Amino acid sequence: MTAVYTALAWICTFVGLAAFAYRLPDLVRRKHDVALWALCVYFLCSGISFLVDLDQLRLHISGFFGVPNITSLITQVAVVVLTAAQQVVLVHWSSPPAQARRMARRRLLFFGAALCVLVTSSFVVGPVAHSDTATSTILLSIHHGGYALYMSFYLLICAVGQAETVRLSMRFTKVANRQWLAAGMRTVTVGATLILVYCVTRGIQIAGTRLHFDGAGLDPVQWACGSIGALLQVTGWTIPAWGIHLTRARAWGRSYRAYLRLRPLWWALHQASPDIALDPPRSWMRDLLPPRDLHYSLYRRVIEIRDGQLILRTSLSLADFSRVARSLGLPEDPTSPLGEALQVRAALSRDPEERAEEAESPEIPARPPYEDFRDEVEWLTEVASSFTALGRGGRRTEAWTVTR
Repeated sequence: MTAVYTALAWICTFVGLAAFAYRLPDLVRRKHDVALWALCVYFLCSGISFLVDLDQLRLHISGFFGVPNITSLITQVAVVVLTAAQQVVLVHWSSPPAQARRMARRRLLFFGAALCVLVTSSFVVGPVAHSDTATSTILLSIHHGGYALYMSFYLLICAVGQAETVRLSMRFTKVANRQWLAAGMRTVTVGATLILVYCVTRGIQIAGTRLHFDGAGLDPVQWACGSIGALLQVTGWTIPAWGIHLTRARAWGRSYRAYLRLRPLWWALHQASPDIALDPPRSWMRDLLPPRDLHYSLYRRVIEIRDGQLILRTSLSLADFSRVARSLGLPEDPTSPLGEALQVRAALSRDPEERAEEAESPEIPARPPYEDFRDEVEWLTEVASSFTALGRGGRRTEAWTVTR
């Protein structure tokens, strides 16, 4: 279990300090953003709170300052500061500026006063037990009444802060108008809830020392909830910053897949009407490489496919389409994806001279293009899939021949 705790502590240290480093450039550019300042303080204190209490470092840090168990106090101070910082972030995100300043000021005064009492008390009652690990040091020290009272006060500060974090995060989640912001706030809420479980569990251990029952068995629960809760909170605060990049990556991936899936249909139409292409076509192998401006290339491919379809529609009548569909045993719906693919297959099966002639009977009903480009892409990828499937369906070549 010690190895698991150490691993979690290292992960929390790295994530907290990495998040601080990630947002630091933004802080340089937005020097007057109070919420961003508070968020960076939160990340820094979160990383420090785990860093100084690492078993590999805590004894060296205590030796450097010449104060036994000074790392416990540093950790607790960092936790109180980060608790106050996340309150400042939440009130600035969820309230009008003037109101947010008043609310933030009140919270800073509350946590500042609590921190002064905590630091003063620590030098009076500081940990009276000494151990190689931080968890065992506190577990042994809470058997002494003075330190038990000190820890109870510290846990109360944490619990009040995390309960307020849960309340504000849940309220802000309801009004958040961005997917990743709402996801981040839900993650912060879960993390704060786990830290509340840590406070309750540690409180039970303290009560156990007064009521003469051994709460050491709850130690894995309290440190696991504290570490995982802190990790979830740091992650939740960073989600709005990097989540948008995941959305863009997914959108890029969808566009790239659509770009490739449309190629067989686009290539067939280009072979029939080369003028539809604005840029010279690339080879199939080169087309596997994403173009520099993927969105533009996908947009051009969609436009060129629609142009090619419009050119071919004039050479195929509704009666011709119905005859080919019946011969293949397919639905006679020209406005479905399969119907559009069938139109292209039937028109391309004719000689170029016949395609140049206009159909004498009424034209095939056309589906109006979608206003949303994504819907248009989705529709045409279905058409392209049907077009490819018709080409390898093993149908007789004679079935494609259209007689006038």
